[in-house]
Amino acid sequence: YDYETLLQNSTFCLVPRGRRLGSFRFLEALQAGCIPVLLSNSWVLPFQSKIDWKQAAIWADERLLLQVPDIVRSISASRILALRQQTQVLWERYFSSIEKIVFTTFEIIRERLPDYPHRNGLTWNTSPGALLTVPTFSDTPRRFPFLLDTLAYAPGLNYTAVIFVQIGTQLTPNTALYKLVKSITKSQYVDKILILWASDRAIPTRKRWPSTGHIPMHIISGSTSEDRPSISQRFYPHEHIETDAVLSLDEDAILNTDELDFAYQVWRDFPDRIVGYPARAHFWDDSKNAWGYTSKWTNYYSIVLTGAAFYHRYYNYLYTNWLSYLLLKTVQQSSNCEDILMNLLVSHVTRKPPIKVTQRKGYKDREGGRSPWNDPDHFIQRQSCLNTFAAVFGYMPLLRSNLRLDPVLYRDSVSNLRKKYRQIELVGS
Repeated sequence: YDYETLLQNSTFCLVPRGRRLGSFRFLEALQAGCIPVLLSNSWVLPFQSKIDWKQAAIWADERLLLQVPDIVRSISASRILALRQQTQVLWERYFSSIEKIVFTTFEIIRERLPDYPHRNGLTWNTSPGALLTVPTFSDTPRRFPFLLDTLAYAPGLNYTAVIFVQIGTQLTPNTALYKLVKSITKSQYVDKILILWASDRAIPTRKRWPSTGHIPMHIISGSTSEDRPSISQRFYPHEHIETDAVLSLDEDAILNTDELDFAYQVWRDFPDRIVGYPARAHFWDDSKNAWGYTSKWTNYYSIVLTGAAFYHRYYNYLYTNWLSYLLLKTVQQSSNCEDILMNLLVSHVTRKPPIKVTQRKGYKDREGGRSPWNDPDHFIQRQSCLNTFAAVFGYMPLLRSNLRLDPVLYRDSVSNLRKKYRQIELVGS
């Protein structure tokens, strides 16, 4: 028999003691998704003070070896599935590399310090695990997007719209930015609007902006070219962002109010993911032995551009405070790829793809004209960024999906509520 094949096709793996109490077979079983059956009395498993090994392993008394077959046969199918799933969570989050083992050790030591926040067992034993649940963000589990389903909580109401202005064309009632602000103010879920002005042009006076009514609007800018905001500032955890949901927009995004409201409703059902409209895809290019990036319409996607997307504000905190300096430096030097990096970050945390929602048929990604995104070098640069990011992460976190959620069918009775989002359904609206 081939050992690796046999291991990966086994449901239970016997792990007797080695020369001492422990055995390398334990980690082999975890990696293979095989439920370890431990035969080593008094063995203290790794990180046992934080990890609940009863959710992933079976104990048997090494003095009663013949009882093992009866023990494993008595385990129900649902319990077997839960145990195998947990082996993968623990292996992936804490044991799959020397780096993770070291960082897990540091985190356990850090929690013993007097003033450092303490994470409960749910955080340690639920994906994405303690290494990606930064306690300095919040001391309440319900503030983290991936723990909401586990705790039976819903995300907080309403969203903060963050518009990143890099070109800064003249503001008139016919420009995309003006129309975008108007569409946002009509949304029933918007809490406030945040304008991040990263253009060399002067900020328009307040009277040139459309009236936002009771919706607060804040403008954050750099006054000179020396302190011009980095393109990563769009993902900075600004103090004005108090809602769980963040709507990230480019200045030339063309979205109406129905599109905003529908995407927000979808995001509330998937608060741990990026939910939005323009999608892209990655692929492996054998001819170049490298990752490729494409904007062609295909049956699948793996990236939802943050020029028109919702995500949880926790990812702003991770992007700014947790990501490797090398990743942020790559974005800063290229003034590009920040949206790709955010997608890699969210997929790395959740191990899930983003979600694309269906826009109206007259939708186009961007207006023509003097846009840096129309530059051919921009596309080549994004492919280069993608490969740099994958190299720093150590693998490719992006996952493919062919799911597209349509407002006609999503949570609606088609016969009664077919026209709930009329602005999206009308052709050329």
